[in-house]
Amino acid sequence: MKQIIFLTTIFLINFSVLAQNKLEKDIDFDGIIDTVYIDNEKSVIVCLLSSKNFEKTESKPIEILNLQSGISDAKNGFYFENNWMRAGYKNQFRYNSKSKKIQLIGMTRYEFGNASNEGSGESSVNLLTEDYIGNWNYFDHLANNEEGKLAKIPTIKTKMKFKIINIEGFSDETYFNYGKKCDELYYKHKNIKISEH
Repeated sequence: MKQIIFLTTIFLINFSVLAQNKLEKDIDFDGIIDTVYIDNEKSVIVCLLSSKNFEKTESKPIEILNLQSGISDAKNGFYFENNWMRAGYKNQFRYNSKSKKIQLIGMTRYEFGNASNEGSGESSVNLLTEDYIGNWNYFDHLANNEEGKLAKIPTIKTKMKFKIINIEGFSDETYFNYGKKCDELYYKHKNIKISEH
């Protein structure tokens, strides 16, 4: 438990240094600096691209913006991160030169689970290749001691399909939907693991 509290503290400290409400960089690869920021009053992500004469392109409303929410730099785009104390999501966006839109290309998720760390772990999905990887834990009540123990589910590797999602169609429902798909895989593979006892 101490280790999880320590890791949470380190994560939040690092996140507060890296995440911000505004990012200025060349998003659309034309050599001119663009701007991405969170409009806290409207609860939306706003993109101002030079290739669109700096006209506002906005996401759908994100109903729950936390103090740990923010925009951070990515190699070829940016991340929107929304984190709570025991769970969080990271969404990667990149400019698509063919569609001339900012496209969601990946999502990651972490959970610390409940007090016994049931359901703790992390996962990621690459929306371009549809590759999903999940590393999850469950609390094994059937372990050889009376108290049980935290057990690892073998790494889940599968395909997870999403339609193309651009910034205009993005909201917290996007990553909550991803979370639901993760949960379905978690319970399926947890039951397989338990049945092996």
